[in-house]
Amino acid sequence: MTVSNWKMDYIGFVLPALIFTAWYLVTLEGGVPAYLIPSPSNLVRVAVDFATGHANLTPYAGTLLVHTLASVQRVAMGFGLAVAVGLPLGFLTGRMSLAKNSLDPTVHLIRIIPGIGWLPIAIVWFGVGENTTLFLISLAAFFPIYVNAAQGASSVPPLLIRAGRMLGANKLMIFTTVIIPASMPSTLAGLRLGLGISWAYLVLGELTGVTCGLGAVMMDARMLGHVEMILVSMIFIGLFGRISDMILVGSFKRLDLLREENKE
Repeated sequence: MTVSNWKMDYIGFVLPALIFTAWYLVTLEGGVPAYLIPSPSNLVRVAVDFATGHANLTPYAGTLLVHTLASVQRVAMGFGLAVAVGLPLGFLTGRMSLAKNSLDPTVHLIRIIPGIGWLPIAIVWFGVGENTTLFLISLAAFFPIYVNAAQGASSVPPLLIRAGRMLGANKLMIFTTVIIPASMPSTLAGLRLGLGISWAYLVLGELTGVTCGLGAVMMDARMLGHVEMILVSMIFIGLFGRISDMILVGSFKRLDLLREENKE
């Protein structure tokens, strides 16, 4: 690794280090009340206890795995539903004028409605709890997936499509071997946006009354005055969201490598 690459790899830690230092200084010796901003050391102790349960510092001691599994399952189901609907419709809209003219206006009209605006009607339709959470996640994740898939499919160079036809590919083969692979950069961007939004709307859904999940812990901790647990839950949501994003990107890179190997 060259010196310049080393600097680029570690420059991303500068801002977090500055934030952590400022956080430590403002909480030093009670400069800021603990009920507003807990100290870093206290937050670390609570986070470790949340994961292990050794110290029983809060009512949530040792329950991280249970809440994480519940939240991850909801994100996976909601995001998976959004992918299953958004990708095919996006590809069709991007390549077929009939689909574009019939679907696009309605989809973009619904997309303008803020996600939180769907919460009251979702509670009416599905009740408080699991189904409302899945609905909010899948609805919010659908739009970036659909829009980016349509954009990617519509941007495929005509030359590639003509080349596929000259090689004897039918319409289905053109779609599967030319259009979809060529639109992958835009599609991946939409999937990453949709996955990030899924984690955001997970919190909104879990605040509506589910008993298990990281968002549910945040709401319960707010009512009990455990500010440190709110921050710990936020940190874990960010961490697991980042891990899921890395898995998604890594999966696409693996698919690209396999495709290249098959070409050879």
